[in-house]
Amino acid sequence: MVAMDQRESLRHMFDLAGRGRPADDVLIDFKSAVATELGPLASAFLADRQFGFERVRRSLPPQTGLILAVDALDQQDGGPVEDTDIDDEAAAGPLDGVDALKLLIIWRRDAHRERRIELAERFIALARSKGVLSVLEPVVRETPGESGWDADVAIREAARELGALGPDLYKAQVPLAGEGDERAQRRASAALNDSMSGPWVVLSQGVARERFEPAVRAACQEGASGFLAGRALWSDVVGSADLAADLRARSVPRLAALIDTVDEFGRPWSEAGRGRAAAGEVRA
Repeated sequence: MVAMDQRESLRHMFDLAGRGRPADDVLIDFKSAVATELGPLASAFLADRQFGFERVRRSLPPQTGLILAVDALDQQDGGPVEDTDIDDEAAAGPLDGVDALKLLIIWRRDAHRERRIELAERFIALARSKGVLSVLEPVVRETPGESGWDADVAIREAARELGALGPDLYKAQVPLAGEGDERAQRRASAALNDSMSGPWVVLSQGVARERFEPAVRAACQEGASGFLAGRALWSDVVGSADLAADLRARSVPRLAALIDTVDEFGRPWSEAGRGRAAAGEVRA
């Protein structure tokens, strides 16, 4: 599955690519082009309501599931997302053609831990009330002053805590940030799978582009159902002078190779324990 719900972080990526701070229509054109070129290959496509949602939706073929991000982001210009909540305005909009909702949660061992559990519960209930699937995306962060930080331990702890709430799909960070040999990746992926209560996929943020496919393979071999990724597919075409051509030359082959990996090794979402086929199946 392809993620294209980046907002101000995408604007910052254009800046880092030497293209300056783009206007909203530049971001919308980029998202629409990614949907046009990659959407036909993908099981599902993740988009945001803020930048060109209707154009993205029209760019996708009927067989591609549509996931709507409903996270309100607390984010400084050019910085990481610090916290999130449910964007009630995005969630209240029309859901014609939407198969699932997605919520990012920044998970920390801090005083707000219980609030984040309650946020995840509200989100899962919201998706259920609207008759669509829920995709929960916890991203772990170190609490200031925390000692003995181990990101992989935190990723597993978050999975045990939030995955147990029953999202239809859990979107996890790649173990070891994609580093290490095949044995290390498989061992870390197996440990993460042991922490899961239902179907899960991996995201690509924080993983070197060339390391993502081996990481997806290891995750799928140990129980994952696939991936929901953005940057690993299209980050190096941000700011391209010939976007459609570069997406076809670079991003489409990457996506095709990842699809082959998932087809060979991935555990079908419908067999992974908590799918709700009645809501409309979104395959990983």
